[in-house]
Amino acid sequence: MRVWIDITNSPHVLFFRPLLRLLEKDGHEVEVTARAYAQTLELLERHRIPHHVVGPPHGGGGALGKARAMVGRLTRLRRFAKARHFDLALAHGSHEAMLVARSLGIPGATAHDYEFATLQHHLGLRAARRVVFPDAVPAERLARFGVRPPNLVQYPGIEEEYYLADFEPDPRVLEGIDPARVLAIMRTPPDVSLYHRHENELFAGVLDRLGGDDSVHAIVLPRTEEQRRAIVTLDLPSLRVPEHAVDAQSLVALADLVVSAGGTMNREAVALGTPAYTTFAGRVGSVDEQLIREGRLRPLATPDELALRKRQPRGHERVRRDPRLLLDLLLSG
Repeated sequence: MRVWIDITNSPHVLFFRPLLRLLEKDGHEVEVTARAYAQTLELLERHRIPHHVVGPPHGGGGALGKARAMVGRLTRLRRFAKARHFDLALAHGSHEAMLVARSLGIPGATAHDYEFATLQHHLGLRAARRVVFPDAVPAERLARFGVRPPNLVQYPGIEEEYYLADFEPDPRVLEGIDPARVLAIMRTPPDVSLYHRHENELFAGVLDRLGGDDSVHAIVLPRTEEQRRAIVTLDLPSLRVPEHAVDAQSLVALADLVVSAGGTMNREAVALGTPAYTTFAGRVGSVDEQLIREGRLRPLATPDELALRKRQPRGHERVRRDPRLLLDLLLSG
């Protein structure tokens, strides 16, 4: 079978990495397209995933820029896919891939774990033949996008427990970090996303607190070059801001705590057993609601609520799940 995978954001590289291995092991022929956004292309290179960069980069924070970029990318993706006669299209939230697949008569399957990306879902979920979500998301929240069983299939747990199942951290990421200091990993807000239209003053306060504390090493992982420059300009002594994509999952696994204004890195911390705090300023999705109820994710109201201490040797246990289940659900389309 000829399979097309479209990757449009940094976290999706990790999501598809084990699935690509399984597809190739099963004898399928796979081609990957990608969009230039955040650390997506760097991570594809880091993980040695062959890919084609198709279409314009991300359209930025405005709706008009996003619309122009989408139209340009749809045209180029359609040209790319039409010439290759794919049997199946897979994505994680790429509505462009699902729209193109539908226009070409290619079965499309997309995964997602956040139900309030409304515009994205009205386009991508409606176009897909199969939609894959965690079972923490109530099916009725997805019905307004035209998604119902059997088009909707769901799995237990969180997707990070699947794609990080075989992951083991590389201790070399800690070179230059003082082991006596508290290691905090921070992920910036998704402030170019239409579902995250709020100033995140809380995250800024956490930056100030951690950046000025000489008992802390805080590594900040920005989403965009603009965010990186803005944080570097703060010149806070305890902050480190990498210039390029790094092995973030190893940092998360070995850190004392994680603070993220988005969702994926917090859920990676949960899956890896690292204490995680959320400063997300958008509408909290069902997956995070469940993790908060279970005490695996902590909502942060003020920077003073952060527990800045070395991680206990016996903290939360890692949860590992078989990524074959995710692949089988996607292939069921």
